[in-house]
Amino acid sequence: MPPLDPQVRAAVEAAGGRAREALTPEGLAAWQERDASARPRPTLDQLRDGGRFEVTELHAPRGDGDGEVTLVSARPAGVGEELPLLYYLHGGGMVTGNAWSVLPRLLRSWALPLGLAVVSVEYRLAPRTRFPGAVEDCYAGLGWAVEHAEELGVDARRLVIGGKSAGGGLAAALALLSRDRGGPAASGQLLLSPMLDDRGETYSSHQMAGHDTWDRDSNATAWQALLGDRHGAADLSPYAAPARATDLSRLPAAYVDVGSAETFRDEAVAYADAIWRAGGEAELHVWSGACHGFDTLAPHAAVSQDAQEARTRWLRRVLQR
Repeated sequence: MPPLDPQVRAAVEAAGGRAREALTPEGLAAWQERDASARPRPTLDQLRDGGRFEVTELHAPRGDGDGEVTLVSARPAGVGEELPLLYYLHGGGMVTGNAWSVLPRLLRSWALPLGLAVVSVEYRLAPRTRFPGAVEDCYAGLGWAVEHAEELGVDARRLVIGGKSAGGGLAAALALLSRDRGGPAASGQLLLSPMLDDRGETYSSHQMAGHDTWDRDSNATAWQALLGDRHGAADLSPYAAPARATDLSRLPAAYVDVGSAETFRDEAVAYADAIWRAGGEAELHVWSGACHGFDTLAPHAAVSQDAQEARTRWLRRVLQR
């Protein structure tokens, strides 16, 4: 297997066995309970950070009329002008995570230095809600945010859809779905270690088995939770697994990054390549020695800081067009 960056390896070792614990079908409920305890939702008051940010919970009707999607809208306080919008989908393997806990990092890393607004989406999780529930929640929220751009104080012409891991896969699926339905057109899609392919057939998926912090066993459990008996089906929708898409033309400019020592490496590289083959725009970074979630595990590692700087530079370029 590719060697881990020394600083990343030290962080993985410091995290102990939990860092490489596999998600299994039998352990899914306990995994979800543990994640909810370890990743509590900050309150709106905590997110406002003493008045540095304006933060509001909003509700968008689902497309099927069955309830509402919760959106958490945040922006630097005291800015009267329209801001570009990062529409963000959290990670967690489609089975964990929430819209609130990702916001402190997003606000600190991008909202303040780039002067942008963030809308984070609380999509429904598997296995309680299977495909297409999550991506439809994301689509309903996106349409609502663009329709209400004026009251949100955002410029819908400067819109980036983004996410990490499961959220990166959902962002890619949302870009495809919005293109095909004639929905909101984004300027860019920010795909960080995206979860794109349910089949688990890539070389890196096999190479990193038992080694990556999210390996093929965990990945299969998550996809099974999302898809049920549709997992691995020959005719699976690309809105479920974007690696299944046969037409990647007319998509927003893509930023794709992944680690060299990561289960998702080959599917991420293949996705960027497929966008290029379709005549589209993609910027690809494969971070040497990085595992899944390397920048969360080792935020002060040089490779994590390089990755964050590259993402920020890309966001700035796309939003200034």
